[in-house]
Amino acid sequence: MTKCNSQITTLFIILALACAVVPAFSIEESEAKSLWDTCVVKITPKCALDIIAVVFENATISDSCCHELVQEGKVCHDILIKYIADRPTLIAQETQYLKKRDDLWNRCVSISTTA
Repeated sequence: MTKCNSQITTLFIILALACAVVPAFSIEESEAKSLWDTCVVKITPKCALDIIAVVFENATISDSCCHELVQEGKVCHDILIKYIADRPTLIAQETQYLKKRDDLWNRCVSISTTA
């Protein structure tokens, strides 16, 4: 139960961070809403948490979540991970996180194209 509560809390944090992307990237409101709507419908909360865990911890990701990530698209993936990596507590390791983000993307693309 604690793990479930922790995952739900993490999901709400992710959603709050994603909402904050709008001013951080100076995207027009309609563009931001369109990007948000596009990203949200293409990935499950569980896969979103798994993706964050792969990049910011050292977790693994399932093939099904890789397919969801590729469906979500590189723009959504890049913006979310970059925004989280820019947080003051994480900025010192931003280069490492961005490399892990790119490695994850490349792995998931290769899985999705071979399936």
